Amino acid sequence: MEKKVDVAIIGAGTAGLTAMGYVRRYTDNFVLINGGELGTTCARVGCMPSKAVIQISEHFHLRHLFDRHAINGSEKLHLDQVEGMEHVRDMRDTFVDRVVGNSTDNLDDEHLIEAYAQFLEPTLLAVGDLRIRADKVIIATGSRPIVPEAWQDFREQVLTTDEFFEQTDFPDKMAVLGLGVIGLEIGQSLHRMGVNVVGVDLAESIGGVNDPVASKVIAEVIGKEFPLWLGQAASVTQEGEQLRVTAGENSMLVDKVLASLGRVPNIDTLGLENLNIQRNVQGIPDYNLHTGQIADLPIFIAGDVTGHRPILHEAGHEARIAAYNAMHENVTAFRRKTPLSITFCDPNIASVGTPLAELDEERVAIGEMRMGPVGRALIMGKNKGIIRVYGNQVNGKILGASLCCVHGENLAHLLAWAIEQELTVFDLLAMPFYHPVIEEALQAALYDLMSKVEHKPDYPVELTPVV
Repeated sequence: MEKKVDVAIIGAGTAGLTAMGYVRRYTDNFVLINGGELGTTCARVGCMPSKAVIQISEHFHLRHLFDRHAINGSEKLHLDQVEGMEHVRDMRDTFVDRVVGNSTDNLDDEHLIEAYAQFLEPTLLAVGDLRIRADKVIIATGSRPIVPEAWQDFREQVLTTDEFFEQTDFPDKMAVLGLGVIGLEIGQSLHRMGVNVVGVDLAESIGGVNDPVASKVIAEVIGKEFPLWLGQAASVTQEGEQLRVTAGENSMLVDKVLASLGRVPNIDTLGLENLNIQRNVQGIPDYNLHTGQIADLPIFIAGDVTGHRPILHEAGHEARIAAYNAMHENVTAFRRKTPLSITFCDPNIASVGTPLAELDEERVAIGEMRMGPVGRALIMGKNKGIIRVYGNQVNGKILGASLCCVHGENLAHLLAWAIEQELTVFDLLAMPFYHPVIEEALQAALYDLMSKVEHKPDYPVELTPVV
């Protein structure tokens, strides 16, 4: 049995649902194919439930500031992990229900097929016993956590984000392997919820920041909360009812490990070998970053499955590019957004724009501000971290930044918007800055950057001449 459609979308995560929303503007002759649970990675096992855990742990952690602020009795406070995780799941279910309710609940069987798809030809898909002939296909199958094959013998003691939020409570000791965004966020949260945590990463830097100065500060700040073993590969072996985690000269018995080792694209069963296309070492098809098109085929790809920038807003951006081109005869290339990555630990860690490692050190100027003396942060008891802003040494154009500071999620957006608009350090310093606010720390970093730029205005940069 063969079904003919204008567009077939494989995957009902953020990218797939966003693509479907755009496709529906043009045609009702589409099909959304999804194997596995409905509900996006963000809502089910990613951005949203992790923020609920972070919020609980952060509130509980604030008790350590109470004595400083003359609030007595903090030693009597207790966190009920069971109740806390039940709240997290309630929040998670709310987010999932909203995603599913707003997108797939109103789809009939003609438009939503809950099964796995496989390419037989570039425009022919096998979905169970059904064959779907599509003029255009959008691949948006997402990704899944990596768990090394060697750990399968003790898999029940290894948590990924797929299992983490189903836990009712946590054991006494845990190791977090991989200190990227998720590992760092959950690792710090576990520590603040009372778990004896060690964080392990092969890299010397954590939180996805490659600026050596910022990386050192980040490791120092986070390392004061719980131990970090950096720069050594980790091994995990079973020892009785526990697991022994070893990295270099460090070794510790733990009850469970959180594997935050990255993700792999969900492409195994897609039948990509039937497309006669080039693929990279991860098996991901070669595609045009600005059109989403795979080779010259009527197939487009978007979201975490690409492995490019596995972040929700990027998945949505890629989906709109893919869907636009799927619905138009001529393929159009679109400019990608300014890179923006945020780790919601405390303090926030963020990378904006071009990483320092990719900039020409002879043509870049760096403005820096340490958070220690920042008045607003000092009052909040959060004066830890650093702001580093990169600019063109000649004209002061903002190029990128690495942040570790309170309200970093907000400052990172301001800088991303500035880079998107191609603003200079002089443009930003001409903006209004209130007092006392965390933005003054950014202002100080910008002043430092400006002092290193060659060509400056001959009038005070805070002033804008009336033309």
